[in-house]
Amino acid sequence: SLGTWKINTEASKYSPAPLPVKSLTVVREAAPGGVKVTSSGERTDGTAINATYSANYDGTPAGVTGTGAPYNTVSIKEVDSNIFLYEAKNSTGKYHASGRIVISNEGKTMTLTATGTDAEGKDLAVSLVYDKQ
Repeated sequence: SLGTWKINTEASKYSPAPLPVKSLTVVREAAPGGVKVTSSGERTDGTAINATYSANYDGTPAGVTGTGAPYNTVSIKEVDSNIFLYEAKNSTGKYHASGRIVISNEGKTMTLTATGTDAEGKDLAVSLVYDKQ
């Protein structure tokens, strides 16, 4: 699951549509007891995405720093080397999404599926597909 991943906007789904990102690159690096994730790219409204967090694989919420993410905490729990439970929340807003991250067996794709509530309080359903770079 480590390395550089680029969103495949054609394979990704987002409800309510449209997908709110034009481009997104996620760098996943090993960190003590978990992973450090750095996201960079551009939202469809032109806002830059530059966000980072370091999360332990025990489900403890980790703070998100930077700009462009609709959430300010993320928690990740490792099920096995290819499957992770995921939860993202905005402690000061309505955004809340939970689901799972699955790395394909050959390690070429990573899919984040989640449901929850978007920043406006509407039902949210996400399937973000990333290709290994």
